Amino acid sequence: MSQQGGRPTGHDDDWWGQLYDDSTGDAGPAPTADSLEDRFASAAETVNSAGPGEGEHPSPGPRPEEWWATGPQEPSPFADPPPAAEPAVVPRPAPPPRVGSGPPTYDAEPTALPAADPEGLDDLVADTVLDGARYGTCTLRAASVRGDSARYRGEPRRDAMLTARFGAGDQALVLVAMATGARTTPGAHRAAAEACRWIGQAVGRSHVRLAQDIRAARRGDLKSGLHRLTDRSLGRLRAAAAERGLRAEEYAAGLRCLLLPADPECRTRIFFGVGPGGLFRLRDGRWQDIEPAVGEVAGEAVVGFGSPRAATPPAPGTPGTAGATGAPGVPGVPTAPETAESPPPPYEPFRFRASVARPGDTLLMCTAGLAEPLRDEPALPAHLVERWSEPAPPGLAAFLADTQIRVKGYADDRTAAAVWEA
Repeated sequence: MSQQGGRPTGHDDDWWGQLYDDSTGDAGPAPTADSLEDRFASAAETVNSAGPGEGEHPSPGPRPEEWWATGPQEPSPFADPPPAAEPAVVPRPAPPPRVGSGPPTYDAEPTALPAADPEGLDDLVADTVLDGARYGTCTLRAASVRGDSARYRGEPRRDAMLTARFGAGDQALVLVAMATGARTTPGAHRAAAEACRWIGQAVGRSHVRLAQDIRAARRGDLKSGLHRLTDRSLGRLRAAAAERGLRAEEYAAGLRCLLLPADPECRTRIFFGVGPGGLFRLRDGRWQDIEPAVGEVAGEAVVGFGSPRAATPPAPGTPGTAGATGAPGVPGVPTAPETAESPPPPYEPFRFRASVARPGDTLLMCTAGLAEPLRDEPALPAHLVERWSEPAPPGLAAFLADTQIRVKGYADDRTAAAVWEA
């Protein structure tokens, strides 16, 4: 090619003329569709027909016709979305097992919460309390559960429970206390909580001497000392009733306690208390009802705070004596009003038992809400024998489930503490 206006240089410019010469006809459109696949097929055919030259490497064979379709396919943005998956159905938890002749009256789960006072939120009581520990040779499980009836009616749990350790090491002493407030009386749950708190304070202040007496097996000293501590604790309930303008029976509670020394060399277990409930022992696959009978109790009934101890129980209503939880006539202790319609509350015997545990034993202390069906429905203790005969004690969740085994006709609060001996 020459400069503009220059002369042709010869054959070097032939290619330019061939390209732009009008005599060269246009090839025109291809007779078939000119797609990417067609171009690839044409190129492959040309290469294969020529064959490899000298020193050239043979070309690979043709790729599969649909080699590009073998990889993952991207979804089209215009495609219809897949149908939405149905929401997973979460199964409801199975109700606690039941024993007996028929299904219980109330639902297995809580229905209504107790009414709350915005100025008294500290007075609220949880539906369920669960605790546990292991000291020495024993493993403790404890639970307190609102009854089916109270759950349905929106009433607070009348049972209270306290678990506490006083001291450290082998000298420590573990206390389990449970109390039940009077039925159908306002503030029954407060009375039960105060009874547990006051006996806890009394035992805590005397835990060193109590632990020594337990290890030395001083049964007489233990019985009189614990009787006196229970006396004072329940006597304070009667004083509190008087301060609130209530009768003694309107602010009262039954109290049951268990003392467990942490010393692994001491297997003595101490039970004491006042009021209904149960004390059972599972030994060699059989339940034993070891609740101290009233006839087995030596000494007077529980008297009030500061009352002198007498050789024989005085008659109810005698001036200067006390009922189950108080001490009318004792100086310094307020007295609840007594009328002809409200006789003094009856005496409640003090119950005490010291027992030596064996390896494999299970000791069960409970309130009346569990003790009554254990005594009346044979299927319940049989079920617990099956559950608690394993070498290892149950975990907290399993123990809670065991205490909630339902029996038709028994819908009260349940509080239980069980001790497994290694």
